[in-house]
Amino acid sequence: MTLAIVRARASLGLEAPEVLIEVHLSNGLPGLTLVGLPEAAVKESRERVRSALINAGFEFPSRRITLNLAPADLPKDGGRFDLPIALGILMASGQVPVEAAEKLEIVGELALDGALRPVTGVLPTALAARRAGRGLIVPLANADEAALADGVEVFAAGHILEVVGHLLGREKLPAHQFGAPVQARVPQPDMADVKGQHQARRALEVAAAGGHNLLLAGPPGTGKTMLASRLAGILPPLTQDESLEVAAVRSVCGLPIMERWGQRPFRNPHHTSSSVALVGGGSRPRPGEISLAHQGVLFLDELPEFDRHVLEVLREPMESAQILISRANHQRRFPARFQLVAAMNPCPCGHLGDPRQRCHCSPAQIQRYQSRLSGPLLDRIDLQVEVPALPATQLTDQTPGESSASVMERVLAARRRQQARGSLNAHLPGPELEAACALSPDERQWFASVLDRLNLSARAYHRVLRVALTLADLSGETRVGKAQLMEAIGYRQLDRMLKANDPMRA
Repeated sequence: MTLAIVRARASLGLEAPEVLIEVHLSNGLPGLTLVGLPEAAVKESRERVRSALINAGFEFPSRRITLNLAPADLPKDGGRFDLPIALGILMASGQVPVEAAEKLEIVGELALDGALRPVTGVLPTALAARRAGRGLIVPLANADEAALADGVEVFAAGHILEVVGHLLGREKLPAHQFGAPVQARVPQPDMADVKGQHQARRALEVAAAGGHNLLLAGPPGTGKTMLASRLAGILPPLTQDESLEVAAVRSVCGLPIMERWGQRPFRNPHHTSSSVALVGGGSRPRPGEISLAHQGVLFLDELPEFDRHVLEVLREPMESAQILISRANHQRRFPARFQLVAAMNPCPCGHLGDPRQRCHCSPAQIQRYQSRLSGPLLDRIDLQVEVPALPATQLTDQTPGESSASVMERVLAARRRQQARGSLNAHLPGPELEAACALSPDERQWFASVLDRLNLSARAYHRVLRVALTLADLSGETRVGKAQLMEAIGYRQLDRMLKANDPMRA
């Protein structure tokens, strides 16, 4: 037989489209031609495969070899095609039966001695193989990750000789067994360490309960970063499906997926990050920080120090919970259901409105600094809380605050009420939100007059309602009342704070 076909999978974002490795041997001058839109790493597989087969004791055919990676218009990159290419050559040359891999998909990079090296993006590959109803052969280092996809038969090997022995039936590889992963026990910062800042603590609890975005504003050293780092610790653990989503993103990025299994991601990119680093992209689109924060927290410290263009690209994924990256010949879609927590100083020196120190910034400097945050971006942040400087008596108080475990109990109770509605309050559709709030005519009239006085947008109106509904869930109320509306409006204080402190906006 001079023609053989082996199935593999490409890695394109979180997708793993099927690739057929077609190998044909013909008469002519010995050589190997590789077609099918291979990129540099795939083209270099010719030399890796040749050396691996020879060093493993196989015969490398002295004939003209044509390798086609179908479909021809799908870009292929990485070393994941080394093993299926090598097996295709062995099948086409009659050293391995062609039908041996009919019900298998194969990925793996080859070392020059025939050993198998791990590849990235194995979890999406395993999920795709499960949907296709085929088994999967992977390098030994990828076995646990592939086995996370329940229902797919995974065979793990450390050398090409083990794979060939399995295909020939001489020494079958056992199906890899991997029990349910244990939730990671990475210590989380505790809310008990936070002194004072009762309103900010309350806002953090509300954000966790309803999935709301949060902005903390105040002078340096008031505990903004300390508070933000504790949000992940009061969020409920990930479900199995959510853990798989998070693991798939980390797999594509080549990051370990077991070390924080079941815990919410917490990403803290530096303010010098580019828009590509934040939302993803590149010539070969890869997930950015917002996708790595999927189902978790994205913390942007020193928010106005980020480039304004970088911040503006957050607006669409904050609404849609995904990011679509388009190129001339392809598109990639990555999940991005993250919870934004940001911190900022009120001015460049940080002491505007600080009773402890005098601000030395000019009105023009303050205006330029604050104008880096656009109105549409602020509209998408449900909770905007001032974090003032603490008096010395509170700093020296040794009484511990309420622990994260106690706060999480209330958060879980509130989320159970939201699950009955089918969605977290932050993502509840407008008609369902209005029905769940059930405002009386008097409350609607009062709320409308407040909105007019504060000049809030239609988006901000719905954001206030969402926060008020979360407050009702936390207190066990069945509907939203005036008390919840007043507290929710109080959490949109950034514009009022900036106007009061900035003469050019007043």
